[in-house]
Amino acid sequence: MSKLFDLTGKVAVALGGNSTLGSSMSKSLAEHGAKVAIVGRNIHTAEAVVKEILAAGGGEAKAFQADVSELATVENAAKEIEAWSGGWDILLNAPGMNSTTPFLELETEEWDKIMDVNLRGIVFATQIFAKKMVEQKRSGSIINISSVSSTTPLSKVFTYSASKAAINSVTQYLAREFAPPHNIRVNAIIPGFFPAEQNRKILSEDRVDSIMSHTPMNRFGDPEELQGATIYLASDKASGFVTGELLRVDGGFGSMTI
Repeated sequence: MSKLFDLTGKVAVALGGNSTLGSSMSKSLAEHGAKVAIVGRNIHTAEAVVKEILAAGGGEAKAFQADVSELATVENAAKEIEAWSGGWDILLNAPGMNSTTPFLELETEEWDKIMDVNLRGIVFATQIFAKKMVEQKRSGSIINISSVSSTTPLSKVFTYSASKAAINSVTQYLAREFAPPHNIRVNAIIPGFFPAEQNRKILSEDRVDSIMSHTPMNRFGDPEELQGATIYLASDKASGFVTGELLRVDGGFGSMTI
């Protein structure tokens, strides 16, 4: 069974690999043999993740600076990563930005800022890295990070919900776009409620109670619980016939109503 999840010889690019969830997923890619480029807006936190990977004996990793809302920095990072690794096989799209601004108070500047990270940035960063994957003429995997708010929007996070709904559509569109002859699979993980920095600010006591009442597992997720889904979708052997999938890791949240 271990051969199904062996990523030895693969190169993974983790955009947002310095975030709470992104770092956990990146560490698992390294643990399973991949050479991992940790890409983050904050180079210091990206370097910290690399140090943790190396300390754990997880293989080769290096930090790169880029902000997906500034695509020139992504293009520069792609060139640096190519010089370092020669190419890549796995792209993990994990950047994210959230806000609790009520709809009637939402201004275009905030809408654009969130969309620049969660949607526009992901789309065009994927374009940059996918071009190389197509040129390489070998199989690959693109993994987007969506949200439970992508299917039924959550209260208080209008713009975030809209951006993640769009990511689901992008995922399924690109699954067809990059199917044979390119053999690049495109899938998304739909996390439930994890203790990530961007959702802590809206977790009032009442909201936590509401979340728990709709989560059969009756708890928050641990970032490490996203690792299995990540490795599964990254591995050609384990999920070679899986593309366009929106894989829930949400403690059952999506199965509940009242």
